[in-house]
Amino acid sequence: MDMKTTVIQQHLIDPEICIRCNTCEATCPSGAITHDARNYVVDVGKCNQCMDCVPPCPTGSIDNWRSVPRIMAYSVEAQLGWDSLPPELTPEQLAAAGATIEGVAESMASDAPSTQPTAGAAGEAAFNAAQYNATLPPWSAAHAYTNLYGPKAAEKCVTATVVGNVRVTDVGHEYDTHHLMLDFGSMPFPVLEGQSIGIVPPGTDAAGRPHHARQYSIASPRNGERPGYNNLSLTIKRVLEDHQGRPVRGVASNFLCDLQVGATVQVIGPFGTSFLMPNHPRSHIVMICTGTGSAPMRAMTEWRRRLRSSGKFEGGKLMLFFGARTKEELPYFGPLQNLPKDFIDINFAFSRTPGQPKRYVQDLMRERAADLGALLADGNSHFYVCGLKAMEEGVLLALRDVAQQAGLGWDSLGAALKREGRLHLETY
Repeated sequence: MDMKTTVIQQHLIDPEICIRCNTCEATCPSGAITHDARNYVVDVGKCNQCMDCVPPCPTGSIDNWRSVPRIMAYSVEAQLGWDSLPPELTPEQLAAAGATIEGVAESMASDAPSTQPTAGAAGEAAFNAAQYNATLPPWSAAHAYTNLYGPKAAEKCVTATVVGNVRVTDVGHEYDTHHLMLDFGSMPFPVLEGQSIGIVPPGTDAAGRPHHARQYSIASPRNGERPGYNNLSLTIKRVLEDHQGRPVRGVASNFLCDLQVGATVQVIGPFGTSFLMPNHPRSHIVMICTGTGSAPMRAMTEWRRRLRSSGKFEGGKLMLFFGARTKEELPYFGPLQNLPKDFIDINFAFSRTPGQPKRYVQDLMRERAADLGALLADGNSHFYVCGLKAMEEGVLLALRDVAQQAGLGWDSLGAALKREGRLHLETY
């Protein structure tokens, strides 16, 4: 069969379902996934159909395929302009494009995606941190409900009411972070620590299209920010510049930070089935985060605190490594200081404290190598990393160094942590 009649199964992302969480791009070992301000897309020239990106996707938007003649494959530029997936071509349309019916069947079979990763895909880089990310939850995690609302149609969103909006970083500093509390009234919205929701900002973008949903991790425990009520909380940083430092006003973050009590927001979700905390009471939890990556860590910590206060909790160890530029920019700094030392082992890393050397979470991890090494050797230990993508490699390299210092083989340990759902990465 020549190039004109070769039909492939092209991997595509559904822009109507995608919540732009960056999980697929962070997971892809071949660099095939990219994005602009609106869409995440797959480069057909780079995609090797290893399927690494499919299991971690919280919505299933990544698991879409179209049969197309290879010469007519959808380009990255075309995909970036989509508001919805193109319809599947019929056998007659494929035949009209130069593929025989027999050829279509043969090439679809030969090009069908495999559920097994291609050999060596994860080893293309010297150290690929994402390859250790578990796609399974801990064995003792509670069942997570997902995709109860949206996002295919606006009427499928659920309306939540703002019942609190509190700044959780010092006033007068540029790092403006808010703790936003949402109440769902009588509408069922069950969530677990480690899950996320999508907020749909009102209005349209520069092209006149409705804004897509933005994803935010839940910062409250499973029984709500206010126990006994149908509510949850989020940690929102006001975005005033992009990753290159250029001025930009984040559509969703500024909308949310400015909301008053009584206002309403449109919510989709919940999302996420893997970044969940263990329910086994003797489980140890190590949390490593920066900035608003503290949201799921706060949720886990607060659930453990409530269990402990009930007097019925046996209690595994709780350890936190939390990084920010300065203590003034670290969300929840005050409340964290008040937690009992015998409840949680807190380690702060500040990279921009005047007159002090830069310290990052991975530096503190190496300083606590003896304690971390013991936890790595314990099959009841679970590790969670959340924050900017730039922290991921440094944190995993620190874990590897700690493991090797403790006499643990990282290759086998890292594989076990992933296989057993005990190492979870959520970076953006």
